[in-house]
Amino acid sequence: MNRLTTAILALFLSTQSLAADNLILVTIDGLRWQEVFSGYDSELLNHAEYTENKQDLINHFHGDSLTEKRQKLLPFIWQAVAKEGVLIGNRDKGSKAQVTNGWWFSYPGYNEILTGSADPKINSNDPIPNANTTFLEWLNSKSEYKGRVAAFGSWGVFSSILNRDRSGIYINAGLEAADWPKLSQRAEFLNDLQGQLPVFWENVRPDAFTYGFAKEYLISKKPKVMYIALGETDDFAHDEEYHQYLHSAHRSDMILAKLWQTLQSLDQYRDNTNLLITVDHGRGNTAESWPHHASGPALSQYFGKEDHPHKAGIPGSNEIWIAALGPDIKALGEVSKGEAVFQDQIAATALQLLGHKSEEFSQDSGKAIDRILK
Repeated sequence: MNRLTTAILALFLSTQSLAADNLILVTIDGLRWQEVFSGYDSELLNHAEYTENKQDLINHFHGDSLTEKRQKLLPFIWQAVAKEGVLIGNRDKGSKAQVTNGWWFSYPGYNEILTGSADPKINSNDPIPNANTTFLEWLNSKSEYKGRVAAFGSWGVFSSILNRDRSGIYINAGLEAADWPKLSQRAEFLNDLQGQLPVFWENVRPDAFTYGFAKEYLISKKPKVMYIALGETDDFAHDEEYHQYLHSAHRSDMILAKLWQTLQSLDQYRDNTNLLITVDHGRGNTAESWPHHASGPALSQYFGKEDHPHKAGIPGSNEIWIAALGPDIKALGEVSKGEAVFQDQIAATALQLLGHKSEEFSQDSGKAIDRILK
């Protein structure tokens, strides 16, 4: 083979390996890496104050090995993502993923995920419009993505995190009804049903509605980039209901499976979509601290310097996990050891999967997680 032929072939192969055209980012609020990689926590399962219907949980999620337990809890994660994609964050195997923000709770975490850098000024979960530009907003400002970026969240504060008024992204969050033009019959049905159900948490709806609306938008509007933010796991944990937390984690996995199935059933998305999955923060790594998450400064801010026992923060709150699946993701499976990865790298990774350099978006964002990309 002569040099010209070799050069032409190399150019051809490089054009064939361009990033997929579409990207879906999913976050599962406050789902610990411990359950993801090990299944249910026996100490929490046996905690009388946190767990009801213990035998029911055992019937659903017990396994004779750690591998079987985690597959029972999260079958899509372990039967699809772990085999065809990558999972980072099992600290028991030396794989670390963590936040860089100094607060270890939701708004600061979501800002870090979506902007690629921590902002110390974001120090509460108050619905204050985000002064920072997310990678979703940046993409939506480009002609090829204009009107083709959307976000659906179970928590109403996402309309502020994504700065609805400034960003121009279609956002449906919290208790909002779907309102895009020409709603499908199913979207209209979900609107009616959502309005008839009791509200379990302030400004938060069940994840089934978030995914239901997202799916209908995906089918009808065909966005190139979508963000889906699930929230039940964190709310059930704060309610100290471990049984509900586990069932919600399992439903989140079912949502991921149905989402992936839907993507593969549509011509635009089939084999042409990358999926990123992560969380906004970890949570306590003991039975007593499991319902909670916060850094030392956050606890001091809310309770005073002398009024809490965790001066350095609730251990485990800064520990997260990251998963990815798609045509441009290496099939590395469950990662062991290696360099730590950080929450501020997710935005750059998403942009690189879409064929963009993160430096064009922000000079301050973390670098893409290159080792998971083909």
